[in-house]
Amino acid sequence: MSFPRPGPGGSCFPKDVQALARTAHEVDYPAAMLTAVERVNHRQKGTLYTKLSQAFDGDLAGKTIALWGLSFKPNTDDMRDAPSRTLMEALWAAGARVQAYDPAAMKECRRLYGERDDLVLVADRVQAVKGADVLVICTEWKEFRSVDFAWLKAQLAMPVVVDGRNLYEPAVNGHQK
Repeated sequence: MSFPRPGPGGSCFPKDVQALARTAHEVDYPAAMLTAVERVNHRQKGTLYTKLSQAFDGDLAGKTIALWGLSFKPNTDDMRDAPSRTLMEALWAAGARVQAYDPAAMKECRRLYGERDDLVLVADRVQAVKGADVLVICTEWKEFRSVDFAWLKAQLAMPVVVDGRNLYEPAVNGHQK
């Protein structure tokens, strides 16, 4: 199964696909479908960064990117193979700053990345968007499902939300989100 969003996270699914592919290889079975699934899921991890880069014409240096969600799925603090990690690391390499909130994974994020000038972990989703240029949804936590888009637009320097988990309809009141 390939994922249309920013790809799977956690340790189980990617590990299982790789194990199946290895087993097929060991018995000389050409598991083209498994190889394709792994390739697509890996490529999907870069989609959030690609969308952000396009929004800024490739220049993310000095931008502040708000992230809602750090864990690979809701209701866990697990950040193993999380799409947020791929995104944050690409943003840092491009010279951007990350301002993030997750209901459970803040301590894990701090453990993984330590203290950094380009990473600010905040107390709630409201603080994450204050002063940010754009917002990216990385995890589909329930508390992110409901948002006042007029308020959100007023918080962001650019009225751009990269909804990596398809929480929202693509357009509200004729305006793109």
